[in-house]
Amino acid sequence: MDYLVTLAIPGQPVRQIPMPCGAYVIGRGASCALHIEDDSVSELHAKLILTPGDAWVEDLGSSNGTVVNAQMISDTTRLSPESIVSIGSTVFRVQPRTGAPTQEPSPPPAPATQSTPRSAPTPPPEPEQRPQDRRAAALRAEVKGQLHGELVKRLDLKRLATSDISADELGRRVRETLRAILAEVTARGALPPGLEPESLVEELYDESVRLGPVERFLADDSVTEIMINGPRNVYVERHGKLELTDQTFMDEASVMAVIERIVAPLGRRIDESQPYVDARLPDGSRVNAIIPPLSLIGPCVTIRKFAKRVLTAEDFVRFGTWTPAIADFLRVCVRLRKNIIVAGGTGSGKTTLLNVLSGFIPHSDRILTIEDAAELRLNQPHVVRLEARPPNIEGKGAITIRDLVRNALRMRPDRIIVGECRGGETLDMLQAMNTGHDGSLTTVHANSPRDVISRLETMVLMSGVELPSRAIREQIASAVNVIVQEARLADGSRRIVAVSEITGMEGQQIVMQDLFVFRQTGIDADGRIQGTLTATGAMPTFYDTLAARGISLDPALFQPTGGAL
Repeated sequence: MDYLVTLAIPGQPVRQIPMPCGAYVIGRGASCALHIEDDSVSELHAKLILTPGDAWVEDLGSSNGTVVNAQMISDTTRLSPESIVSIGSTVFRVQPRTGAPTQEPSPPPAPATQSTPRSAPTPPPEPEQRPQDRRAAALRAEVKGQLHGELVKRLDLKRLATSDISADELGRRVRETLRAILAEVTARGALPPGLEPESLVEELYDESVRLGPVERFLADDSVTEIMINGPRNVYVERHGKLELTDQTFMDEASVMAVIERIVAPLGRRIDESQPYVDARLPDGSRVNAIIPPLSLIGPCVTIRKFAKRVLTAEDFVRFGTWTPAIADFLRVCVRLRKNIIVAGGTGSGKTTLLNVLSGFIPHSDRILTIEDAAELRLNQPHVVRLEARPPNIEGKGAITIRDLVRNALRMRPDRIIVGECRGGETLDMLQAMNTGHDGSLTTVHANSPRDVISRLETMVLMSGVELPSRAIREQIASAVNVIVQEARLADGSRRIVAVSEITGMEGQQIVMQDLFVFRQTGIDADGRIQGTLTATGAMPTFYDTLAARGISLDPALFQPTGGAL
């Protein structure tokens, strides 16, 4: 189902823009799908959500708000074909495309001071599919829906999936039943031409027993993340960039079935009383699912794939994440048992970097890893892996990261690696670092090395122990030695942008020095960010102890030209 957006901007002709179902950001920003050059419109003003049955509008925190039928809206609002939406001095109406002429909204009068008309708004990009391709896709989806309904009649899939039957036997029964159904349909001449029966069998098998349209992306090594936004929009991340795929689900029930197939073997549930869940696929990929009423566009699933191959320091050099010089320095820090925090935003590659740094730990050490969802993969022979446990259906039985950190102290660890500190476990981690468990590593969500300090302070306070700010900062200053800041840049690449050392306290403040920083120099013709990871000239305070430990590190590494990329 398509819609027609009738748009009226002061001083411009009224425009009618065809738009297929999807979500569109409206605003003055160049990245907006519905780009409006109007000073009264914010950069990111509102979001238009078009579904096969309804149209909705949501304000995105604009400076002057979004008005529907003369009423300022505060949350996502459903639009009728008669609704008039005002954003700034621009108005528009959204109506289903039925072929009948639509009544245009009256444009507001142009300001008297306007001497030259603004450029016409850029319509949203047309979908890649031609009309006949869309009709073919709709026909295929309809046929699949009918075949799936017949499959459900003949096989009780939910009962079979939860029975003791093996996965191979379940798959064999489903395929045999589907082939039998298609043979009957073909014999009656009811299968539309152009539809290949065997490909329909595989697609329906994936949606009925496996994870549907996302199976192909799980097998694609170039895809790092999969995002299902309702049944009609499936996005993937490749090389740090988001792409809208041509894959869709038959309906919301199909997405819900996939979610249930993921969470049921783990003893989790998802329903209106518990409308979101975190889970893990058998290969270790992390899954988050959220469903209505919390999600307004239908069930949404986010899958962060588990890499099949463990990345190495050499891979990081090849990707440009760090330089050989930085790798040598951080290897020395790990050997010296320095406590290291890897910081960065969501999706910046913190866990991957933590895994590489953990690989520098000597094989003679006993290592304990503590994670929400086990992702670290270490090759050392003496590794104990601990994983937190969420509450059960009754809301009981949860084992938190903090519980595991406390327990780990009784397990004679040489090194403690916490996948991420995000709460009260931070206090226990700092105390462990200060009481003989040096050489520990963890990650923290933070936007800069200085921001790490304030984040750690906040998380210590979340432990419920009332400590004065100075005492918390003294704990941090004596526990943490090195902060490695990683970021995902605008071109999708992940790079280390700073390596900083905490040198102590001066009065009430923690003193830090940057040893290496990333300086952007430009963007090449392909849109890739160019820059150098350069030494600042500051020497680490522990450099003089290297010789006594039998470790050699070239002092030229810390000169401003020593760490250039």
